[in-house]
Amino acid sequence: MTAPQPTQNQIEGWRIAAFTAVVITIFLLFMVRMFNLQIVQGAGYLDEAVENYTSTINIAAPRGNITDRNGITLAENIPSYNIVITAAELPEDDVDIEDVYRKLSEIIDVPVDLNEISPETPFSPCISEHGIRQIATFGETTAPFTPIEILCDVDKMLAMMVLERAADLPGVGVDIETVRDYPTGSLTSQIIGYLGPIPATREQFFVEQGFIPNRDRIGYDGIEFIFQDELSGQNGLRTVERDVAGQVIRDLAPPREPEPGYNIQLSIDMRLQEATDAIVKQELTFWNTYLNRIQSNNAVAIAMNPQTGEILSIVSIPTYENNRFARQIPGYYYVQLAEDPLRPLFNHAVAAEHPPGSVFKIATAIGALNENIVTEDQLVQTPGTITLQEKFFTADPGNQREFVDWNRAGFGQLNFTGGIANSSNVYFYKIGGGYFDEIPDGGLGVCRLQTYARALGYGDPTGIELAADADGLLPTPRWKRITKGENWSTGDTYIASVGQGFVLSSPLQVLLSAAAVANDGKLMNPTLVRGITDGDGNPINEVYDPNGDVYWSTGPDLRWDATVEPVITEYTQYVSGSGGCQETGNSKTIRPDVFDAMQNGMRQAVLRGTLEDEFANFPIAAAGKTGTAEYCDNFAQAQNRCIPGNWPTHAWTVAYAPYENPEIAVVAFVYNGGEGASVAGPIVRKVMQAYFELKAVDSALDTP
Repeated sequence: MTAPQPTQNQIEGWRIAAFTAVVITIFLLFMVRMFNLQIVQGAGYLDEAVENYTSTINIAAPRGNITDRNGITLAENIPSYNIVITAAELPEDDVDIEDVYRKLSEIIDVPVDLNEISPETPFSPCISEHGIRQIATFGETTAPFTPIEILCDVDKMLAMMVLERAADLPGVGVDIETVRDYPTGSLTSQIIGYLGPIPATREQFFVEQGFIPNRDRIGYDGIEFIFQDELSGQNGLRTVERDVAGQVIRDLAPPREPEPGYNIQLSIDMRLQEATDAIVKQELTFWNTYLNRIQSNNAVAIAMNPQTGEILSIVSIPTYENNRFARQIPGYYYVQLAEDPLRPLFNHAVAAEHPPGSVFKIATAIGALNENIVTEDQLVQTPGTITLQEKFFTADPGNQREFVDWNRAGFGQLNFTGGIANSSNVYFYKIGGGYFDEIPDGGLGVCRLQTYARALGYGDPTGIELAADADGLLPTPRWKRITKGENWSTGDTYIASVGQGFVLSSPLQVLLSAAAVANDGKLMNPTLVRGITDGDGNPINEVYDPNGDVYWSTGPDLRWDATVEPVITEYTQYVSGSGGCQETGNSKTIRPDVFDAMQNGMRQAVLRGTLEDEFANFPIAAAGKTGTAEYCDNFAQAQNRCIPGNWPTHAWTVAYAPYENPEIAVVAFVYNGGEGASVAGPIVRKVMQAYFELKAVDSALDTP
């Protein structure tokens, strides 16, 4: 038997070498890949792994409260009860789940099945309409351990009923969240404003600030808007570990607690605010009833301390109910407000611009006396009408134009005090625009008129803590040339001197002008905010705007004292057709005696002038000025009421008291109200009366 021969390798050596090379290459590739994954990119994958089980929970911060000067709540947070369902906590048996659905439906009156959730009908908590089953299924597929809202903002009694049946309703609970509440409602809605959802256009900005879209709400108007950053506080953060189903297992780091928003105390006295609102509505009702037609449903009244600038009450009619915006903004209600021609969402006290009429004569009078156009004792002829050659440029031969006084019989001769007390148009035409040799050299002139008006608060935003702060209009020759394509005329100066023509102002600006007179030339910046405190009650002394400038600070804010600071710009006398007011480069103050004379004139208006009847037997010495301003806006044009010589008129009155040491100044404006003294005058007097009655009550309560 032949011994077996050794097996001979039939595979060529190059094949073995090639196979070995392939194996080594694959091994090297695996090694490189493992090195890349574990060493080069290891930190990144570790971060992703941690992120898979790590979650950040944003904790809403309590919004700050808003109160009046006496601590009465104007805006606060109250609990809202939501019925929620947590899919992971429902029974395992389908029959038991159906039993939960049925029982819950009977309690909260929401169908078990209603509107499947789809891209066409997406689920939106508290807004979209879906059945209990659809909402529970949505929660199970998205976040089974997260409570999902079925019914929001329910009555507390209903919430308690659900909690009492907790044993029969596994997976069902009551979630309590805070919503904004405005106890004073429409009385202060124009001041406080309201909250709304974060708009898509600003979503990124607020996300960077730590807000959560579709949950957190921001201010949309009033104090809620202006002090959004201060009121909202800082949301807290909690970093937690979750399992694959989304259930929270533990905290991974100490949580950052939410910082409550600041609390804001306003200068408003709610007692006076309520009285002012009632007075304005009462006067509107009286005149609409007396005339047997809707004369006006639009009016404003503002009360201010002229020495501090604090707003004591501010009423704009019509208004709206901001509590209807507290949970969500009803589309139909907002459209109704937005389309209302009277603009209830618009704060007419600070944002509306109207011709001020004769209340503007305060600026004309101060300018004419300070520029020595007239003296206090100089007598000016004031017939019922005067005729002027109206010119648009120096060489213009002009056309005759008649200018009439509100008193067609005329006043005869008037000195400075009499001109103010009687509000003679002719007197102010002459001192404002000149009249031959009686008031030579064109009188005060439009250039100087506008700088004096600006010194009293016209022509610029007032700085009050409200978003819609009108600047009004103080026209100049250059302005008219640019906007109207015409030269300034001598008649334009006449009309501007009595607050008509192109002159526009807000009611608050009118109030500031009178307050500056009452305060001996000191123009205070108006404010609605009396004080700000943090969540611990510590006072905040300053608030900064986004540019880092101080926006609000404690204490009275003096804009300027016109008797000390040179706020009056000097001009060369304007010649019609030259195209603008030429500054000399110099400026000056207003003499203190000018304000003394103006105060005396306004005092005489109450004693024996245009306000004599309205302030008869008023126990506190007061001073004031009336205004009846012609207008021709879209409403008047639509009604064919813009008849030359018989235009409709707005009613104005502004006054302050006590005369010797003023502590309240009040302006009233009634759109299409007619004669200023008889329509707006009673509002001013009654608001003042309410103020002093409240002061007497407070004094009596403070007396031991």
